[in-house]
Amino acid sequence: MLAGLLLILLPLIVGYLVPVRHSGVLATIDRGVNGSVYVILFLMGVSLAGLEDLLGQLSQMSGQAATLFAIITPLNLLALAWLSRRSRLRAGQSPRLPDAPTSTGAALLGSLSLAGVVVLGTLCGVAASHWSSGVVHAWAEPLAEWTLYLLLALIGCQLRNSGMPLKQILLNRHGLVIAISVALSSLLGGLLAAPLLDLRWNEGLAMAAGFGWYSLSGILIGDQLGPVLGGVAFFNDLARELFAFLLIPLVIHRAAPLAIGYGGATSMDFTLPVIQQHGGVACVPIAIVNGFLLSLLSPPLILLLLSF
Repeated sequence: MLAGLLLILLPLIVGYLVPVRHSGVLATIDRGVNGSVYVILFLMGVSLAGLEDLLGQLSQMSGQAATLFAIITPLNLLALAWLSRRSRLRAGQSPRLPDAPTSTGAALLGSLSLAGVVVLGTLCGVAASHWSSGVVHAWAEPLAEWTLYLLLALIGCQLRNSGMPLKQILLNRHGLVIAISVALSSLLGGLLAAPLLDLRWNEGLAMAAGFGWYSLSGILIGDQLGPVLGGVAFFNDLARELFAFLLIPLVIHRAAPLAIGYGGATSMDFTLPVIQQHGGVACVPIAIVNGFLLSLLSPPLILLLLSF
């Protein structure tokens, strides 16, 4: 397991060590990350199609994802509500940034499109199983693994070249405390959910350590624990993001840390426009710091937990 951990962490570390300053190269890296995510999620769907009793497995997966979400979410909300009562952070009013992604509806559509890729992969895998006798399912897993290595290297490069130095991130007290609150309450939820999901303690923690980064958590968990649990992690973290879109406008003026923090790792990208639109420009750097720290923590933590 430790050898597997090092093998997967290596491309992430290598990518983080590569400085990139050319905007065109950075744009290519961003496209590479997006493309790799779609490829791996499609292959995850193909792998799911190769399972025996597919409908039964999908029913189990949805039930486990709902259980995990139902345990983690109240703990996140309680921790962030407690933090909000003790924080001086307040949201302001501001028009949307000119370069911010379009609307909440468009952001929701983007999230759901990733789930659609998994469904499409499953349908294609089912169709292919009638003429390939399992050949398609056999090559889907190694191809997804090599694409994962590429994805991790590109993600490491993205984090290194995000435009915000680690010193500035670690000195942002609001973002740091929010990220710690999200991480600890999520991990507690995963630990409590583990026996209900018939998982070992470290597997329950790993399932909760995606912190909303559904595209990566599903991939890493699926690579280590199989496509069913990968699907559970994916849909649990996807549900976090979808709920965040609804929650942020409702609570950001009464509990800014709760609104910023609940989206987890997505507060630096998908949920950031909604945070800015309803909470003002002052909330943007805090949301970016929260999302960056959780994004930086999630991959190595998942892999470390699964190495036990």
